[in-house]
Amino acid sequence: MSSTVSPGAAPAWLRPLVDNVAAVPDAYRSRVPADVLAAITAANESATRAGTKRDAAVLVLFSGPAEAPVGGPPPDTDLLVTVRASTLRNHSGQAAFPGGVSDPEDDGPVFTALREAREETGVDTDRLTPLAVLDRMFIPPTGFHVVPVLAYSPDPGPVRVVDPQEAAIVARVPLRAFINPENRLMVYRDANTSRFAGPAFLLNQMLVWGFTGQVISAILDVAGWAQPWDTDHVRELSEAMALVGHPSQYGEAQQ
Repeated sequence: MSSTVSPGAAPAWLRPLVDNVAAVPDAYRSRVPADVLAAITAANESATRAGTKRDAAVLVLFSGPAEAPVGGPPPDTDLLVTVRASTLRNHSGQAAFPGGVSDPEDDGPVFTALREAREETGVDTDRLTPLAVLDRMFIPPTGFHVVPVLAYSPDPGPVRVVDPQEAAIVARVPLRAFINPENRLMVYRDANTSRFAGPAFLLNQMLVWGFTGQVISAILDVAGWAQPWDTDHVRELSEAMALVGHPSQYGEAQQ
């Protein structure tokens, strides 16, 4: 597997994103309140001093034709997403990009993202082209320093749940389902701390929220694909999860 990136290999419709990946972290942080950002920064510094933070990488894989109508991605473009098994200790039942913790022998975050994606989804990594590496993002609950790796394939082939102990669902979700304003909402987790509502996506088989939902939302904003949506549509996490599998509650479903 290659550990290098080739931004020039991106199709024209992906160029607005690839050429502006440096803007994704700011777009991500723009929806995070200042006090929450400060808490994340403090947690990052604490984990750094304690030596407890861990490096990880996730694969953000776009698949679709190289050619597209002017003004946006092809209609049949998709994103590779998993739902973590309910038995996992961290983020069980949560939608996520394929990825995981870096092994000592990994040759950087690109290698880690590709290796983990192959192990989790069975995707043929030889059919993928890594395009860019996004800035490392810190996730306080787990202590992970996560590097999203952007990649493209005109056709990555079939994907599947390789290990049911790791993933409950592996799906190539149509990008149009994320763009559709009717599938978008804000979700917060009910807790004693301040309620921070972040971008989420309600689809047939999954609720995409948290880190993954924020990254997808930022990507749509930076690429210019986002459509106006109701940011006042806010639900508590368990309430939103209860809507998964009820098509009448949201717009265009995933395939």
